[in-house]
Amino acid sequence: MCPAPHLFRRGDFQGFDIGCQPMAETREICMASETRTAALSQSVPAVIKVAIIEDQRDIREGLASLIKFTEGYQCTGCFRSMEEALEKIRFELPNIMLVDIGLPGMNGIEGIRLLKESYPQILLLMLTVYDDDEMIFDALCAGACGYLLKKTPPARLIESLKEAMSGGAPMSPEVARRVIKLFREIRPPERADYKLTPHELRLLKLLVEGHNYQTAATAQGVKVTTVAFHMRNIYEKLQVHSKSEAVSKALRNRLV
Repeated sequence: MCPAPHLFRRGDFQGFDIGCQPMAETREICMASETRTAALSQSVPAVIKVAIIEDQRDIREGLASLIKFTEGYQCTGCFRSMEEALEKIRFELPNIMLVDIGLPGMNGIEGIRLLKESYPQILLLMLTVYDDDEMIFDALCAGACGYLLKKTPPARLIESLKEAMSGGAPMSPEVARRVIKLFREIRPPERADYKLTPHELRLLKLLVEGHNYQTAATAQGVKVTTVAFHMRNIYEKLQVHSKSEAVSKALRNRLV
C-alpha cells in the first residue's frame, strides 16, 4: 500500500484536529466551499449524504470529521473495505461515495462496478493516490463520476462533492490533463451509429466540454428538466448509466 498522504493524517488535517472539536480553519473551509460552489445552482439535497470507503484509518477518520463538521453534509458510513461497504451500505444509502482504489481484497474499481449495478443512483467519486492513465481510464469507464487525488485540499474536496451532485465531473488538475491526453491518443473504432438526434448530439458535446445539466440548459436556452429528459434518452441509446460513462463512450466512438 502507498503511504497515507499527510493531508488526512490524524492531528495534521489543515488545522483540523481529528477526533476533537472543529477549529476556526474548519469554518474557513466551509466559507470557501460555499463561495466557490455558489455558481453550481442546480438543485441538490439540503444535506448531502456521503459515505467513505478507505482502508487507512487516519485518512478515513479525517475525511469523516471534515464531512461531519461541514454544514450541509452528513457522513452516513465509513468502510474499511469494498466488501464491508457492499454488505452494509443498504442500511443507509448515501447520495455520493468517496472511494479509494487500493483497498484490501476487492479494489475500488471492481467495487464501483458492483455498486453501480445495485445502486445506480449513488454517485461514486474516486479519491486515491494513483494517477496513472490505466487507473484513471478504468475508473471512469467503470462508472466513477470524477477522480480526485488524496492531496486535494479539504475545501476543494467539499466543493467537488457538491459539484458532482450538481451534475459535474470533478477531477484533480493533473488527472484532467491526463484524461485529455489519453483520449487524444486513443484510436477509437469506426464511428458507431447510436441513432442520436442532432439535439442529443449537441447536448452530448456540451457534456464533453465539461458542462453540467444547469449550464448545458442555460447554453441551449431550455429548462434543466428538458436536459434531464434528453439525457435519459442518451443513456438508453448509449447503454450507459452515468454522465461520465456517456462522455467516455462519446469520445471513444467519435460521436462528437
